[in-house]
Amino acid sequence: MEQMVVFCRPGFETDAGRELTETAAAVGAFGYFEPGAQPGTLFFNLPAPATAVDLINSLPIEELVFVRDWFLVVADIVLPRADRVGAVVEALRDTGAELPACSRVEIRLTETNDDHDLGNFARKWVSPLSKALRGAGVLDENPKAETPARLDLLLLSFERVIIGVSFASNRARHASGIVRLRLPSAAPSRSALKLEEAWKVFLPPGRELDYLGGGCQAVDLGAAPGGWTWQLVRQGMLVTAVDNGPMNAELMASGQVTHVQADGYQWRPRRGVDWMVCDIVDHPRRTTNMVVEWLVAKLCRYVIFNLKLPMKKRYDEWVICRQILEDGLGQGDMVFRIKARHLYHDREEITCFVERLD
Repeated sequence: MEQMVVFCRPGFETDAGRELTETAAAVGAFGYFEPGAQPGTLFFNLPAPATAVDLINSLPIEELVFVRDWFLVVADIVLPRADRVGAVVEALRDTGAELPACSRVEIRLTETNDDHDLGNFARKWVSPLSKALRGAGVLDENPKAETPARLDLLLLSFERVIIGVSFASNRARHASGIVRLRLPSAAPSRSALKLEEAWKVFLPPGRELDYLGGGCQAVDLGAAPGGWTWQLVRQGMLVTAVDNGPMNAELMASGQVTHVQADGYQWRPRRGVDWMVCDIVDHPRRTTNMVVEWLVAKLCRYVIFNLKLPMKKRYDEWVICRQILEDGLGQGDMVFRIKARHLYHDREEITCFVERLD
């Protein structure tokens, strides 16, 4: 039986496990999940004849919402105090597994790790470990070589590490799926980080200007105090901020924002815009139906919106909302792309992106 380590937001292990179990079964990989060693991780087990490589080749990680990242487990070992580097090298030799070519090693810590000593050790351990692995022929001599895989070590403590490999063709852009951003002091609220992360996750690398540049027009529904509007303004957009609440005064002084005091669910623009974004706290199905109305009426080309999920049925609610999107947009001749992700800066919500391709 093969095993994968799967990363998700702590507290969402069951949602990620259910999602992966169902989507893997849909591509012919019938496995089951169990809790990981620490919050924010789980194990996905694949009994023969299913293999992790087959699953990775069949299921793009970008299609998953609650699963942030994953890697194939090669070994799960105890680390002796005397020679932790040697223990890793020996474990890789003892497995007898034929590893794909790797040029570098990534040492990961769990999101909930609060042991600063372990964090310092992990940073210092990379160099001697990499040197030993190159000497043993596990890593390519050239650390900058483009190889199909990367060696991944999940360091759970000073005494335990899980060794695995992740594939460049199908893993998160950022290790463990975590995009760490710094909140500028000028931002009106921390919600600004959600929209910035969403762009980094959903937009094709290197094509950000195709989506955000050129003097776009945008609408921010539920805008106050202006965290998402602030991000749109930073991209040079002209923004209509719709909210009955007050907007940040410095943001309004930019001259790029028109504040409309209205209900974000009821307000509609007179003509189409490039972007509509929405971070209204309400029932997720109501938000989803509103998004469908905007897109079907061609009131916008791109949408990013948050769905506040119920505590006990988060995955189930997303499945329902996804079906509403697919059914609603599929009724016409519209061509569209739907992406969703439980972002690092999300909490009890997920963030969705829809792009009209027609």
